[in-house]
Parts: sequence; structure tokens; C-alpha cells
Amino acid sequence: MKAMFFIFALLFVFAPCLRHSFAQDFSKLSLPDGAKARLGKGSIREIQYSPDGARLAVAGSIGVWLYDTATHEEVGLLTGHTSLVWSVAFSPNGSTIASGSVDGTIRLWDADSGEHQRTLTRNKSGVYSVVFSPDGATVASGNGNATIRLWDTDTGEHLRTLTGHAGAVRSVAFSPDGGTIASGSCDNTIRLWDTDTGEHLRTLTGHKDWVYSVAFSPDGGAIASGSRDDTIRLWGGDRKIHFRTLKGHADGVRSVAFSPDGGTIASGSFDNTIRLWDADSGEHLRTLTDHTDWVYSVAFSPDGGTVASGSFDNTIRLWESDTGEHLQTLADHTDGVYGVAFSPDGGTIASGGHDGTVRLWDADTRNLLLTLTGHRLVVYSVAFSPDGGTIASGSWDRTVRLWDADTGEHRHTLTGHRGDIYSVAFSPDGGTVASGGEGPTIRLWDAHRGRLKGRLNDVFFVKSIAYSPDGGTVASGGFDGTIRLWNAETRKHLRALNRPMPAINSVAFSPDSNTIASGGGDGIRLWDSNTGELLRTLKGHTGPVESVAFSPDGRTLASSASWDDTIRLWDANTGELVQSLTGHTLAVRGGTSGVYSVAFSRDCGTLASGSRDGTVLLWDFACSGELGVKPLATHFTTLGNIKRTALLQNYPNPFNPETWIPYQLANDSIVTLNIYDQSGHIVRTLDVGHQKSGVYRDKAEAAYWDGCNQNGEPVTSGAYYYQFRADDYTASKRMVIVK
Repeated sequence: MKAMFFIFALLFVFAPCLRHSFAQDFSKLSLPDGAKARLGKGSIREIQYSPDGARLAVAGSIGVWLYDTATHEEVGLLTGHTSLVWSVAFSPNGSTIASGSVDGTIRLWDADSGEHQRTLTRNKSGVYSVVFSPDGATVASGNGNATIRLWDTDTGEHLRTLTGHAGAVRSVAFSPDGGTIASGSCDNTIRLWDTDTGEHLRTLTGHKDWVYSVAFSPDGGAIASGSRDDTIRLWGGDRKIHFRTLKGHADGVRSVAFSPDGGTIASGSFDNTIRLWDADSGEHLRTLTDHTDWVYSVAFSPDGGTVASGSFDNTIRLWESDTGEHLQTLADHTDGVYGVAFSPDGGTIASGGHDGTVRLWDADTRNLLLTLTGHRLVVYSVAFSPDGGTIASGSWDRTVRLWDADTGEHRHTLTGHRGDIYSVAFSPDGGTVASGGEGPTIRLWDAHRGRLKGRLNDVFFVKSIAYSPDGGTVASGGFDGTIRLWNAETRKHLRALNRPMPAINSVAFSPDSNTIASGGGDGIRLWDSNTGELLRTLKGHTGPVESVAFSPDGRTLASSASWDDTIRLWDANTGELVQSLTGHTLAVRGGTSGVYSVAFSRDCGTLASGSRDGTVLLWDFACSGELGVKPLATHFTTLGNIKRTALLQNYPNPFNPETWIPYQLANDSIVTLNIYDQSGHIVRTLDVGHQKSGVYRDKAEAAYWDGCNQNGEPVTSGAYYYQFRADDYTASKRMVIVK
């Protein structure tokens, strides 16, 4: 293997300027205007080797990362897509890279310079797969609207559209001679097409669920297909008749690939494993098992000596194909980020993620310092103690964990919450940690001993908690649209600030403790914390506001939102919008998006934003009143141009007795919506039917549930699940009835 990597090094021809300037600090690659660093690399969807084996391209939530396979360093990042990049491919001569995205576009890039060459834009429904023809003259794309499109690589001209599938096309592949295209679809079939004429040649049936991946053998004699039915099927002969089924995976097969000599098949699965198979006999050779989450992509190096795998555990792993030995792990890829916090000295940034981890980053070098593991589900909130020695993390696994901020050592696990935890906060003296979430109480914990010391009762579902800087007051924001204020010492309820608005997602005190900012489904509101008077309403975000934070001097308010994926800066005194920051991308696991957290460093020099795209962006900021970021001319998205189908969170949630379920459609679709109880039984089917493409968010358009079952009887309190289907898109979310 050392010899192979030495050959890779000799073959490496990537542009010297990229290799030397970018490899030193990947956090500065391809930053949006005004941002000074990026923490994390986003999630992973597909990996591909360059034809010479010198580079590895990784498609994911923020763009396409390029790695030097000899040094394993990052040498480039291709950005420009506004949503998740689902697929990437090198041209046969290695000079061009194609990327396909959920935003509906294909982008072509110069592989040496990273320069964007052109954008191919006819696919409004999302691009799941891109591939070059063997001669490099054509790019084929598999699309969410059940079509395959062919494009001229040199001119960008659309050549033809192949139709016939009844579901999204998840994978396309050219035969080695370029004469045939194979496509795998969510209609459970593989179709074969004549490349020159677009004629449909035949349909291969047998899979019992979606076909995720198709690949031709190097001699063109066989096709391998991987399916959500947990199997790989092999098809051969002139008419590609099914001749073998490979069984062994315990979950759907997301990716299949032939070795360059055609002797081995690699498969990656939702069971977190890679399996290697003898392509001639179908014999299972070995299983590679170090990944801890779905394996989304597998690829052989051009010499066949290495298998690369990309996983939802946010790592790329390299394996020796003959022995299965694990060679290398490429890390720093990250799933959705929900919470960010600066240490009091500004030297460390903590981020809480969808993968259940807390990551600690050096704020100066941007290096990952520690990854704290132990939570079983999403970490939604993180906070540093005032002395910087302790980190608190709140998770959907219903626990709060306390960690040593220097060593990452786990100190205490705080249990007792009966639902997901959405917020944790330290008191100004550091002696107390407050936590809240699903349930009728805020719990107060001794931060040193890890013991429960009290409760704040008579509260609704809590999304956010904040202590006033003077330590006298605790504020909570609830899903019922109410802000509640408590005396921090006596725990007496002082007052409720309530306006007709959806859920409160975030609350924050100004540095002088006199003003409270709240963010929710109807914008931002500023309140006098002493009298409860509503001072001002700030509107501009086109989605629910997920986070608000005051700058240390109190002159600026930062806010972030889901759906519009922006950070906005406001004059805290006048309410005037000062600036909008864009740079995070849309798209992520579960069909949702958003910038979920913003935080200022105490020295006022940096604003951090954490997003479902799996990254934290750091922005220059100056408390002098002049912002250190440059205004941008445009935003990435507008609600008038729907680029993906998505199911959104119901509101209000929890609710009693009625709720609305919003969604958006990229295309005209037949929509079905079922509501299930915790045992999986259907409680109610909502009559939605055929809907035009568009946004269905307000109460006049969103799906409505009155809290009754099919017989018109009110259902009992508890958790329920709603499942949404629109063509081949399926998603589910949780909601709670409180009576």
C-alpha cells in the first residue's frame, strides 16, 4: 500500500496554487463573502476517485470537497450550489468535474483550477445522480421528476430527456462502450436506454423496493443493482437477464461498485457496513464494519487496491480491498449543527450536532480539539459555564450532560426529563444549570454536584431558557407563544409576555438585562423585561426565527432562521435591518434546513452561526457599531422558487386541540398524510389529494388536524407521528397533544 500511495503522489497533478495555499487551512476554503472561517465540512453523500487516482471528490451538504489521496489533505472545495450536493463525477480524462444537487442544477468545474465552467439548469426537481459518458462528451443526470437528461459537456446544450420511470431516478450509469444507459428508480425498476436515440430498450424488474444504485461491469457484460429491499441483483447477457441475487445486508443497499478488473463488487448499506463479493460466483468475501451510521457511497481506486466509503457517521474510510484492512479515516465532516457557544475567553467554540456529539474547536486555528460522545440522539443546546471550565449539553435523549471543557471528560449525566431537551443555560454565578424541553417543568441542577436542586413549574413545552446577566431573572420561551419570567432566587413566577404568535424558539437578554429579544414563527419581538411592555417587532426573515443573540455591547441583535437560511443583523435600538448574511446551504438529512444558532464572542470580534448544513461559519464583527462583514447583493433562495419538496414541523406543537401541518412541493404532486399513534396504528388519514407545486404553510393552506380519530373522537394526550408522501418523497415528524 505504501507503494500505491507513492504512485498517487507522483501522479498528483492538482494545481500547485490550490495544493499549497489551501491545504494549510481547510477552514478558509471557498468561504462566502464576509465569513472568515468554517468549522466542519458538512455531511457526505457520494465519493469518487479521479481517473488517475490522485484525488478523491466528496459530494455533500455544502459543496464538493477535493482530497489529495497521497497526503489525505483537503486541496479544494467547490461551492456554488445552494443545496445539498448529491452526486459527483470526474470526466474520463480527469479535466472536468460534474456535480448534481438538490437545488436542481448540475455544475461543471475545471478539475485543476476549481473554476466554475457552466451550470445546467433544467432539473427543478433535484439531481440525484450525474455521470460522464466514456468519451466525456455527454453528461447524464438522474432526476427527482423521474427523468434522465443528457447534456453536451462542451456547450452545455440539453440534448434529450428520457422518460418512462414512475419514480425519481436515483442512479444512472453508462455502459463501457457508451452505447447504453442504465437507470435505477424509486419505481423499483432498472431501465436500459439507447444513448444515441434515447430509445427505451427494456425494463429490468425483480427488486421489491427502490433501486438506489446501478453499475456496469468493466466489460459491460453485467449490471449490478443495489436496492432498499436489502439485496444486490446481478443482470447479464445481451438482454441483461437476472441471474443472481446477493443477500446478506440487514438493510437497504445504497451503493454498488465493480472493481476495475471486474472481479469484485463492493456494496454500502444502511446497515452501516460495506460488503465485498466475488463478482463471478456471488460469494461473500468479507464485511467491513467500522462505520457507525449509514454507508452512503463506495468506490474503488483506479488500481483496485483501495475501497473508499462515505458514511452518515461523517467519515470517509479507506480500506485495502484484498484484506479488508482499515487504512485511513478522513474526518471533520459534520452533520447538522443545532447549537453553538463560545467559551468565556473566546478561545473555544462548542457545537452540538444531529449526530449526538459535542465538538470543541479552537477558535483561532479552527482545528477540531475534542469530540464528546455519549448522547444517543441530537444535541440541541450547548453552554459554557461562566468560568469556562464546564460545558453543559442538552439532548433529545432526554438527558443533560456536564463535561470538563479542557479534557472532555464526562462528569455528570442529569436525568429526569420526560421528553426531548431543547435548551440548557448556566446561571451567571455558574452554580446552576437550567434545562427545559418537552414537558411542564424547567429543571434546575447543581452544576458542581450534578443534583436536582429545584423546578420552575406551570410552564408549557420549553424551547429556550436564558438567565439575565444580573442573575435576577430566568426567562423561558414556549411552544405556546409565551415568554415566562421567574425570580431566579425565589423561583417565583413574575409575569408572562404573551402576544398572538406561533411558538417562541429563542429568548435572549440584552447585556444590561433591561430588554428581552424573542424569536419565533412570526419574527422577532423586543420586550421591556421590567414592565413586560412590547417595544418593537422586527420582520424580514421568511421562515421561523430559530435563534437570537445580542452583541456584547448591546447595540446589535443577530437572528437566524429556518427555511430562508440567513443570518440577519439588526440595530437593537431602532429595529432597523443592518445586514443579511448568506452562505449556509439548504439541505439536509430529514428534508429540513435552517440556521439554528447564532452566538457572539465576548470580545465582540466574531459572530458564529450553526446550520443544518453541518457547518459553523465564523463572521468578522466589530462592536464599534460598524460591522466587519460586507453587505451581499442577493440571497441564495426565495420562497417563490421552490427547489425541493419538504415536510415541515406542525404548529403549534404541542397543541390542544388542533394543529396545522405545513409542507412545500417542488412539483405538482398527489399528497397523502397519515397520522399514527406510538404503536404504529393509523389514527387518521387527512384528505389532501392533488396539489400544485408551491408552499403550504399558513393556516389557509397547510394540512389541518382537529385532534380526532377517523371516528371523530378526540384522541388522548401523548406523542403522535405524521407521515407525508408526495410522489416518491416520504418524510415523518413527531407531534405532541397536551390536554
